[in-house]
Amino acid sequence: MAMTVTSSSSSSAALLSSISSDIKVSRAAAFNVHFNLPTKRASSIQPLRAAVSRATTTLVAPITEEEVKEEVKIIEEEEEEVDYEKLAKELENASPLEIMDNALAHFGNDIAIAFSGAEDVALIEYAKLTGRPFRVFSLDTGRLNPETYRFFDEVEKHYGIHIEYMFPDAVEVQALVRNKGLFSFYEDGHQECCRVRKVRPLRRALKGLRAWITGQRKDQSPGTRSEVPVVQVDPVFEGLEGGVGSLVKWNPVANVDGKDVWNFLRAMNVPVNSLHAQGYVSIGCEPCTRPVLPGQHEREGRWWWEDAKAKECGLHKGNLKNDGSEQVNGSAQANGEVADIFVSQNLVNLSRSGIENLLRLDDRRDPWIVVLYAPWCQFCQGMEASYLELAEKLAGSGVKVAKFRADGDQKAFAKSELQMGSFPTILFFPKHSSQPIKYPSEKRDVDSLSAFVNALK
Repeated sequence: MAMTVTSSSSSSAALLSSISSDIKVSRAAAFNVHFNLPTKRASSIQPLRAAVSRATTTLVAPITEEEVKEEVKIIEEEEEEVDYEKLAKELENASPLEIMDNALAHFGNDIAIAFSGAEDVALIEYAKLTGRPFRVFSLDTGRLNPETYRFFDEVEKHYGIHIEYMFPDAVEVQALVRNKGLFSFYEDGHQECCRVRKVRPLRRALKGLRAWITGQRKDQSPGTRSEVPVVQVDPVFEGLEGGVGSLVKWNPVANVDGKDVWNFLRAMNVPVNSLHAQGYVSIGCEPCTRPVLPGQHEREGRWWWEDAKAKECGLHKGNLKNDGSEQVNGSAQANGEVADIFVSQNLVNLSRSGIENLLRLDDRRDPWIVVLYAPWCQFCQGMEASYLELAEKLAGSGVKVAKFRADGDQKAFAKSELQMGSFPTILFFPKHSSQPIKYPSEKRDVDSLSAFVNALK
């Protein structure tokens, strides 16, 4: 289709040169980093059509449809989809600042930093250092510590930004609390509460974005985050365009040790949550967060009543393995088998029928102490030495020491019949009672366990 011709071919050449220049400028602005990202086709074509439309009243030479298609084809060839696995490998050794710069350059206003009120302030500092505009959002669950709310205010004032807060649906929170109480997560796992207060608000926030930036690190949770890449297609959530693969997740500090993050924060003299000075390392909702002791891993302060594999709230659910095999420090054994623990001649290895018999007896000849365990659980592994010492100490005392493997097919039974909430769970079966008594403390040293047994035998 040709447009009206009123003048010489030299003007036509000038127009094509102008359009070509416009396209190059537009292309340079869109692809100002060395990785090209997919964009909507319409957005690439519109500037060109606008130029043609404005020129129709003054054009002096024909521009054919083929020439327009050729220019569009050039742009579309540069809009190939990014291979994020390849990009993650290319950026594997890049600094957090370089990764942050790439993320902001790629997505502009369609990307935002997820800020949790802990050391995620490092992400905001890196974003500031790039000199690029950036957005920050946070999830206000309604259960955060007062110190965290004050920290949010400090961060906003320090950086001159407005954090975009996302809140849970009031009707959903009301239904959860009325039906199950304020602290149901201690009884049934934390997934339902987190789903209402965190996951659904996050889902709403991400539906308005094409990418998000998180503070995940590989050393944060060996059980779930040991393989976090610096950039990936989000395996759980959807972005602006909807559907699988519509959201990109950037993790600029994935390869950074926690101590190095803190060295950076101190060097830059930025605000930090005052809870850190009180022994809190990983900070979430107040009822589900506590300080950790020296030598404990930071994630032991989160959902401490659950086993290590469950220490995700759903925001990063894609980290959890779901291949049917149990995990040992985050990775499955190659042959699917895990070396057993609590192995001693002083310990009785109970089968399912054996522990069912213990439950049925109203009058036992001897009292029993039994640990419900999973050999891959790092907390079970951590108490192995003290439990073996306890078994040796109680040998010949009339108290039987036993173990029952309660993972896999036995987990549902252990939860419903044996009061198990997490690994390890320790039960005492008195001589003259059918009801076992659950050890209430998290102190698993031999003296504490001995005191428990001596008080009940």
